[in-house]
Amino acid sequence: MKKGVWVVLALPAVLGIAAASFWLGGQSQVSNTGGTQAGSAQSAAALKAPANAAPPISVDAARVKQTTLAKVITTVGSLRSDETVIVRPEVSGRIAEIGFREGQQVAKGTTLIRLDQSVQRAEMQQAEANLALAKSRIERSRDLHVKGFISSQARDEAESNYKVAQAAFELAAARLTKLEIKAPFAGFVGLRMVSVGDYVREGQDMVNLEAIELLKVDFRIPEVFLKEVKVGQALKVTLDAIPNQTFDALVLAINPLLDANGRAIVVRAGLKNVGARLRPGMFARVSLASSEQQTSLTVPEQSLIPVGDDVFVFKIVDNRALRTKVEVGQRQTGIAEITRGLREGDVVVTAGQPKLRDGTTVKLATVDGATGGAVAPTPVATPTPTATPKTPPPGPIEMPPAPSGAKKS
Repeated sequence: MKKGVWVVLALPAVLGIAAASFWLGGQSQVSNTGGTQAGSAQSAAALKAPANAAPPISVDAARVKQTTLAKVITTVGSLRSDETVIVRPEVSGRIAEIGFREGQQVAKGTTLIRLDQSVQRAEMQQAEANLALAKSRIERSRDLHVKGFISSQARDEAESNYKVAQAAFELAAARLTKLEIKAPFAGFVGLRMVSVGDYVREGQDMVNLEAIELLKVDFRIPEVFLKEVKVGQALKVTLDAIPNQTFDALVLAINPLLDANGRAIVVRAGLKNVGARLRPGMFARVSLASSEQQTSLTVPEQSLIPVGDDVFVFKIVDNRALRTKVEVGQRQTGIAEITRGLREGDVVVTAGQPKLRDGTTVKLATVDGATGGAVAPTPVATPTPTATPKTPPPGPIEMPPAPSGAKKS
């Protein structure tokens, strides 16, 4: 009887321990299942996310605008001296004196080179003496002819001899004058090609003389622009030798004869050489504005990227910089005309191009000088993990009824 009592008392304890073990096992399984599914979701998101996702690059940008531009004819030319000459002798002789320093500014009439005058001076003295003798003879002949002592023929011969002597004197004086070579106009002498003691022949180059207080610009334009150019019209000249500076000039003359080879008009303009900074022969870029105006698409000049013979810009589309080829028309101060490749309202990068590649994600620091909004990075789709239903904890365990034959102690 005592044995049956102990069995009845032990049975509830065993059933309680079994129920607790079953509940704890269910919680552990639910926890392990949820953790595994969360880890799987994170791994899937990591695989779908870009491996080298870089932050967007900050750039400055500007919009493509419609701008009214004056029609500008752009060409190239060369500077020329207002007056230029190569100094050459008219007679042969040996150089006795050089009256200038190379590069010196000289006045009109300054003696540049003097040839040896010894022979010509002696000839002039001889001609002067013959002239004096002929003059005295003609005076005597006239006096004798009045008194009837000589004939009219003798008087005429004396007058003829006087004229011959006078011509010989003038010829000797002219030859003597030719030995002094003087500056025909004021200007700067160049580099001499002769020295004292050199024997020079007629027409031999000795030195150049340039008048550069006023310079001329010769350039060519196509014949279709003939009606756009007039004498007195203003134009702009820029020089590669003097960057970031523009010089004003005026059209002086238009050649009435067109160049048959290139069907071009030859135009000559003039500009003042203040401070003698400019030099003949310099390469010049000429911009001639006409009275016609046109509306064109324009972008800031700094947005252009020349690559060989092509020109590109970075156009911003959906927060990405796309390398776009464009065709450029005329250029004015700070802006460039776009004839193909862009539309009005397009946004192009003006600063930061060296850091960009085609398709780079960007954010706008400024647009047309105003602060721009940051471009949000492209969102990455992350799958939502599937919720795993938790197993509810087991309910209370009902104890079986005690056997009818058991007795209470």
